[in-house]
Amino acid sequence: MHEKIDINDWELRSARAWAEIDGYDARGEAGEAEFRERIDRLAGELPSDSPVAVFERACAWDSTGHSDQAVPLYWEALDRGLTGMRRRRAVVQMSSSLRNIGRVAEAVDLLTAERDNHDPDAAVLADAVAATLALCLADVGREREAVSVALSALAPHLPRYQRSMANYARLLVEPE
Repeated sequence: MHEKIDINDWELRSARAWAEIDGYDARGEAGEAEFRERIDRLAGELPSDSPVAVFERACAWDSTGHSDQAVPLYWEALDRGLTGMRRRRAVVQMSSSLRNIGRVAEAVDLLTAERDNHDPDAAVLADAVAATLALCLADVGREREAVSVALSALAPHLPRYQRSMANYARLLVEPE
């Protein structure tokens, strides 16, 4: 049984660990393993059924180049009810990992569904969803759609020509 933890303190310690990942990367495989152990210890402080704990472990595997190990953990975190920003991060990161291990069509399906999910708690990552979807679409031979998705995400950030670029993006995928 886990004793009650101060979640704000835990979040700060977790953020500190993630901010220090580059120092572990510089030490190669041993450093990466040490980093995963650090995240595992932090995750172990959370309740055993915590979707956040599983998500953090997935991120550690993913960030150290082990997409194959991360994907099942992302799925588990989602199955356990991960919510908000972490849920959207899990979808984006898992989709990128699926792309890395050759399961691109699965990633396209996940990201297409995620693009239609208008969770206000995760709206800040809408462009990350679009960028990852564009990469996956290009990988499956749907380049025009990939450019359309990328332009649609970029258009609102342009100082001018937003309407024109949004229209061009739409025209790339409309039937002639």
